Amino acid sequence: MIKKSILLCLFTALSLYGQKQLQEDITYDAIDYFVANPSLEGIKNLNTVETLFWKSQDKKTKEGLLSIVVLNCNKGYFENKFGKTNQAIGSYEKAWKTYQAYQLTDYDIIEYCLKPLGNLYTIIGDYNNAENIIKHYYFIANKQNNESQKIAAILNLSNVYQNSGRINEAIDLIKKTIHTEKITTTQKGLLLNNLGANYLLRSINEDSYNAEVAFLKAIPLLKKDKTQAEPLFNTYINLYRIKINIQKNEALNYFAEAKTIFKKLPDQEPRKKAQFYLEEASLLLKQNNLTKAQTVLQTIFKTLISSYSREKDILPKENSLYAETVLLDALDLQADLFTAQKQPEKALKSYDLAFCIEKLFQTLIVYENSKIITQIKNRKRIEKCILIYQSLFEKDANSVYIEKAFQLVEHTKSCVLKNEIYRNRTASKKEKQKIEELRFWNNEILKEQQKGELANINKINEDIKEQNQTMLILKEYQPVRAKQNETTINIKALYSKLESDNSIMVEYFWGSETVYVFTIQNNQISLQSFCTGQMCGDPIPNYISLFYNPDSIVNDIGLYQKKAHLAYKNLLLPAKSSYQNLIIIPDGILNFLPFEALITKESNTANFEKMHYLLHDFNIAYNNSASFYLDAKPFCPKEKTVLGIFPVFEKTNYTLTYSKKELQSIRDSFKGRFFENNNATFQNFKNNAANYSILHLSTHADAGDIETPASIKFYDREVLYSELYHLNINPNLVVLSACETGIGKLFKSEGAMSIARGFQFAGAQNLLFSLWKVNDYTTSIFMGDFYKNIKKNNSYFEANHQAKLDFLNNKNISNAKKSPYYWASFVYYGDIENKDKNNYLLLGIIIAAILIGGFVLFKLITRRIQKEKTTFKKEK
Repeated sequence: MIKKSILLCLFTALSLYGQKQLQEDITYDAIDYFVANPSLEGIKNLNTVETLFWKSQDKKTKEGLLSIVVLNCNKGYFENKFGKTNQAIGSYEKAWKTYQAYQLTDYDIIEYCLKPLGNLYTIIGDYNNAENIIKHYYFIANKQNNESQKIAAILNLSNVYQNSGRINEAIDLIKKTIHTEKITTTQKGLLLNNLGANYLLRSINEDSYNAEVAFLKAIPLLKKDKTQAEPLFNTYINLYRIKINIQKNEALNYFAEAKTIFKKLPDQEPRKKAQFYLEEASLLLKQNNLTKAQTVLQTIFKTLISSYSREKDILPKENSLYAETVLLDALDLQADLFTAQKQPEKALKSYDLAFCIEKLFQTLIVYENSKIITQIKNRKRIEKCILIYQSLFEKDANSVYIEKAFQLVEHTKSCVLKNEIYRNRTASKKEKQKIEELRFWNNEILKEQQKGELANINKINEDIKEQNQTMLILKEYQPVRAKQNETTINIKALYSKLESDNSIMVEYFWGSETVYVFTIQNNQISLQSFCTGQMCGDPIPNYISLFYNPDSIVNDIGLYQKKAHLAYKNLLLPAKSSYQNLIIIPDGILNFLPFEALITKESNTANFEKMHYLLHDFNIAYNNSASFYLDAKPFCPKEKTVLGIFPVFEKTNYTLTYSKKELQSIRDSFKGRFFENNNATFQNFKNNAANYSILHLSTHADAGDIETPASIKFYDREVLYSELYHLNINPNLVVLSACETGIGKLFKSEGAMSIARGFQFAGAQNLLFSLWKVNDYTTSIFMGDFYKNIKKNNSYFEANHQAKLDFLNNKNISNAKKSPYYWASFVYYGDIENKDKNNYLLLGIIIAAILIGGFVLFKLITRRIQKEKTTFKKEK
């Protein structure tokens, strides 16, 4: 009966388009019919109505265009109700795009489009988009003096901060709102509920108590408003979470209250039902009621996937999966359940399905920052997989399990950077242009925000508008990007390259409480681990802290040796062997650790030159991932030429006195172009960077902090690391002779958002950069030695290694200045074999082949002539 009615409605709409009826009337009739009879089939019919609208040759009136906005908002609302999150986002985006493009009015675009769109962005982890949309409609609401929408924006913005790990910002925002804004009782209850949820996530000692207080204050306020049953339900669930591990009976009472409210909630969307069932399944698992937990989990799968069949298989089929966080959490919990049932292989299958959903999320997100946060959330799942693979290996000693664990870890290594570099190589000219525009607006917003109270709110809002419009256009390319660059590494090829390079590789994975160490040598991978945190003495952070200022090491040399040796033992590095080279793939705070300065054997000497450094055991190179190392493309220019940027900043507070000496030492050895003082501008750098094989920047840089991005100074301006992404460069080497060029906001696995990352993004494979504030004088000496070693035809990473040894052996440098603080800062990332002698070797082989070939040919010709002479004599 319903199908017939829908078909009748569609037929009516189609026939009306053939008559002279107002476009908006036809659209609104279709909307009214659909809202009265919502269904997935009805959504298809609305799509047909919209298609006919755009195909119609009639002039598009404002009223007609607004009807399409309303159609898409209704479509988005019901698509979300039917569990079609991605389609809902697309519908709301179309509505917003149309509303902006045609400058429409007379519709509450905030309530019916922007609020739900912002919330859906938050759900899928597209936090940059969520923040932009919410800030934009807060701006609109503020201009319109719409207090309820302003508070709604603040609540939703705090959710974005909470989900993206910016807990302190969320807490500060909510506290400020409670104390400064005019809010209703209900709004205060909602804000307190959000405040408690953020306290729970921050996990400082007193935060559990603060969270409980906030939730208990929220309950009576929310009870006064019968429309707030859902947030009240969330409050009781959060109280249950606080108490479950300390006061189980009280926790179960809170859960029972939540369950009572849940049963009374009207017309629950599938994902909200599934969220509650997930809590229930988690509780049952904690109570070791595995059978009932399994039943509830299957209910979740059936709720979220209409095609799911309980009888055939517990796990859903891969082709039925879609980007949904609750489904992701359900698969993780299912894996935990399989683990509890001693079924590790099934647990791994469940995690594999979760990884598939994570890939889907990555294809939906445009912004780099949101992609990184989504990838970080994958780490806990990967850590559990490593433990399973480790236990399976211990059971039957099958090395395949360790290789699979390594593959998983490798997948997390600079995953976003890998995919963005791949995208830059394969994107069309138009797509590249839009990517560049998007980042331009992002940088403009960041720069204005850095002004704090002096920031121009109107400018920020206009920039957000421009950014949103660019993002919506760029999203049209996303379906093409669904099949992203594969990150599976060829293990046999890796073994072969390491053997050829006479190298050992050590790759780290910094887990929640354990650091996993994969060592690759002799054509095999081994897996070890060590604990981290206060319980283990924190040897790694203690060692890194010695490099925060130049006096820490010199003031207590004995303490340095102890800490550096303890860190060395913890890091489980290989002993000195026949392998000459060591390639390190760091993770977490290990990105900031100078491995060369580790002490392999303690001694009583106070002479830095005579200490036993790891530097003496191996030539050390770093890389973002094993695949970066494996896929490195040799690039040997006919002649090494240098583009040098030396702002010097004479007669200012930023003067780099010894930068001129550094410049002269490079100029003595290499041809090139060198921009000094006021010629060392960003524009001059951009205009010339593509023409030289080595880019050398001797200047100031800043690592930034949680809110401020890393930056580098040219004479005329300071440049953010993300402004380097679109440089037109293809260098053989980038040397960043400045402070903290490898430091920035740190994301586990992805690494630091540093100046070095900016150059990697732009296409630099080989880089030399610093891990802390470097000394002007000692840097000029080190750089002089580094370039002398390149001149001797050493590869870049050997030149870096030898320059450090030369520095330690330099009789003109005092013992205090030979502290590792002065020579260990610069680390080399990139290919370990990029010297010209490879070309000479190849040339030698070719020449030898020609000579041998020529000799063989000469012998053949000689024999032929001799034979002909003999024949001629016989004939005579």
